[in-house]
Amino acid sequence: MFESDPILNIIVRKIKKVRWSKTHGCWYLLLSKENYLTLVKGMEHSAIIDSKALKEYLEKRNKILVIKEAASEQPVIAPANLKTYDISEENFSQLIRMVETMQLGKKSENTIKTYKNEFLALLQILKIRPVNTLSGEEIRRYMLYCLNELHLSANTLNSRLNALKFYFEQVLHREKFFVDLPRPQRPFILPNVLAEREMGRLFNAIKNKKHKAILFTAYSAGLRVSEVTSLKLTDIDPERMQIFIQSAKGDKDRYVMLSPIVLDVLRNYVKEQKPRPLNYLFEGAVSGEAYSNRTAQKIFNDAKRMAGIRKKITFHGLRHSFATHLLEKGVDVKYIQELLGHFSIKTTQRYLHVAREQLVNIKSPFDELWQTGGINW
Repeated sequence: MFESDPILNIIVRKIKKVRWSKTHGCWYLLLSKENYLTLVKGMEHSAIIDSKALKEYLEKRNKILVIKEAASEQPVIAPANLKTYDISEENFSQLIRMVETMQLGKKSENTIKTYKNEFLALLQILKIRPVNTLSGEEIRRYMLYCLNELHLSANTLNSRLNALKFYFEQVLHREKFFVDLPRPQRPFILPNVLAEREMGRLFNAIKNKKHKAILFTAYSAGLRVSEVTSLKLTDIDPERMQIFIQSAKGDKDRYVMLSPIVLDVLRNYVKEQKPRPLNYLFEGAVSGEAYSNRTAQKIFNDAKRMAGIRKKITFHGLRHSFATHLLEKGVDVKYIQELLGHFSIKTTQRYLHVAREQLVNIKSPFDELWQTGGINW
């Protein structure tokens, strides 16, 4: 706010999306970083902006729910407050406890977001009823409500149950609180995969070499999108022909094959890329910062559209295709499990360790596709 000044009024009117409030007798803008920077730039030669009150408000609003991943310093939970959530102060404190417990337990960014949102769904129904007073029978009735009234899918029901189980058993330490509550059976859905001919069309539809290198790397080693974008230059080991995947899903490290053809592609890409990558193998608009998952997914979707592929398949389909193509070539499923970093007590009963020499001697399906002339660089 500022006292009436004809010159400042003219400057403010030129700012996009600015509005005048008759009730409060002042100009206002929607609170966002972009709008703040626009205001600062517009006023830089005409007025000094006092941002003390704004900083105090943001600190109060963000409170403890702005959690940053230690390595990337990127927010893993969006800023929020009681008004945003529409929950009681007591339940808000329980939400904070749950988030803190997950952070201390080194839960992944995606798990924290998912559990937080699923737990919030219950808190918003409870209003002022303290969540820590709920009984096992009340949780059972709530899950029936989610099933019969909200018609949630089996996957969502399981996700919600996991979040509640974590809160009551890991935060409140109520052992075996959910022992009598059956889990919804997840439907068995076969993943969509691309045939090798479709893979060739997909890769050849991309002209940008950086984009092509991203998809080559993902398919050739069966990587998740987050694993590709998190790769650092030092994770590529040409001496042992391996790629090091650090802190993947389940907080597990693993080594995967490095295709000799992909190694040449990556060397060519790094040599030609301007500016050259400093830290991450694939960097975004800011040097030294990782490429975003969303942008990598968009690259895949654009390539699929340009290749005329209409299958309902996402970036993760490259990983499914990698595994399927290896199976079709006769590679033992336990080796594939190790390469993908999977762990399933139902199928293996214990984690299957495979010697490094056996892993690196498995030939990537990407190599054969390249050698048959199905892909160009």
